Amino acid sequence: MSQVETFATMPMWAGFVGFVLVVLALDLYVLGGRHAHRVRPREALFWVAVWMTLAALFGALMWWYLDATLGRTVAHQKTLEFYTGYLIELSLSVDNMFVFSLIFGYFVVPMELQRRVLLYGVLGAIVMRVCMILAGVWLLSKFDWLFYAFGLLLVFTGARMLAKADHHPDIARNPLVRLLRSSMRITKDYHGESFFVRIDGLRYATPMFVVLLMIEASDVVFAVDSIPAIFAVTTDPFVVFTSNIFAIMGLRAMYFLLADMRERFRYLKHGLAAVLIIIGGKMLAAPWFHVPVQWSLGAVGLILLASVGASLILPRRAAAKAARTKG
Repeated sequence: MSQVETFATMPMWAGFVGFVLVVLALDLYVLGGRHAHRVRPREALFWVAVWMTLAALFGALMWWYLDATLGRTVAHQKTLEFYTGYLIELSLSVDNMFVFSLIFGYFVVPMELQRRVLLYGVLGAIVMRVCMILAGVWLLSKFDWLFYAFGLLLVFTGARMLAKADHHPDIARNPLVRLLRSSMRITKDYHGESFFVRIDGLRYATPMFVVLLMIEASDVVFAVDSIPAIFAVTTDPFVVFTSNIFAIMGLRAMYFLLADMRERFRYLKHGLAAVLIIIGGKMLAAPWFHVPVQWSLGAVGLILLASVGASLILPRRAAAKAARTKG
């Protein structure tokens, strides 16, 4: 890991960043992102499908380019790394999505205002991810031992997540919320989409601003777990960045589709904890045992399917058993 290796050229980086900026501009100025409205499940499902399709097409385009320039072996390897990284980031982002739901619920954010907050959250997340990914890749290129430190971090995080799988965080006791409430003038009510307002000549923050900072802070915490996880698959900064961005861009739509289903997917957090532990173990075992990327992709997929299946099946069985007992 003495140097950072990537197949991407500067035009490819510029092209992808340009694509992201164009999509965000379309959202803001053409598709109604600047105007408050309530996102319906059908609209959310459409955008989830759009982002998943775009991610699949991007992977196919990557394979086509690499097959023509660097050969089929490299094309297969990098494309598998992209899809595995995308699946890991998307699955781990589901837990962050449930945190968003708790934040919105605690601050009683109107449904029509949530889309705007998440859009700004995406913008902030992209900037933070760029900085954290580049810093992580650079650090790994300089200090090989950090790879194993990341592995330990993932195992620890996964074990902690498993131990607290049924725990709901108390937003009121969050240090950031307490700091903001003690150091800023904050209005009691929302003032449309405004983050700040003037009342009697004094500048007040609105609850929208507090919610935005909470969303950004939760994404920082999430990134500390998710970015080391993808380093277990690849250290190519272009693959890490693109898979992260596709997952983030699809997260907002997925929130409106699944945010109210936290209780229905009760075992999903257990599955995500298992994913972190397995990925961390893979990093720690790297000197003695090489795990092919396709094995990682298959393991993550199977764990997620099993946790979702258990969430859907076991409550039904419990309810049926309770009904039989009552009868």
